[in-house]
Amino acid sequence: MRIAGIDEVGRGCLAGPVYAAAVVLPDGHGLIGLKDSKALSARQRERLVPQIEAVALDWAIGIATADEIDAINILQATFLAMRRAVEALKAVPDLCLVDGSQAPKLPVPVRMVVGGDRSEDAIMAAAIIAKVARDAELDRLDAQFPGYGLAKHKGYGTPLHLKALREQGASVIHRMSFAPCAEAAKRAR
Repeated sequence: MRIAGIDEVGRGCLAGPVYAAAVVLPDGHGLIGLKDSKALSARQRERLVPQIEAVALDWAIGIATADEIDAINILQATFLAMRRAVEALKAVPDLCLVDGSQAPKLPVPVRMVVGGDRSEDAIMAAAIIAKVARDAELDRLDAQFPGYGLAKHKGYGTPLHLKALREQGASVIHRMSFAPCAEAAKRAR
């Protein structure tokens, strides 16, 4: 049976896209060091990505932009990113294991796994791939939109980011449906 693990990254951020990854691992994959992506350092995650990519039978990333998040809400945008990841796989999986308790509508059967990012290897691998890819994107966005500290906080609502929003207002990559960004935009008018 071909099983894809799916997880998302960046759902709670104030800026940038939400990313999802789908990963199909073979039985007995031999990957060492898989765990919840949040329990790994950036260096550990970056070391694991090429190992995961080399061993995986298939993997793909899906993205939903800040504009899409604002248009359809963060939950639906997360589901959209997950669907895009599954649709980008080379072969359709028989089953998708999705971290969490809310099921996206996917073209294949879905089983929700609460805490799957700590218990299912394919979900852990997906979270690591999504996190490293999204972090790299926020590093690129930091160069395009200086002054927000995106490379440091990756778009999350840290005191540094909130201060920058108050001082600079929101940029085009900010999620205007999120209260701190909407408030920053109002102040800028």
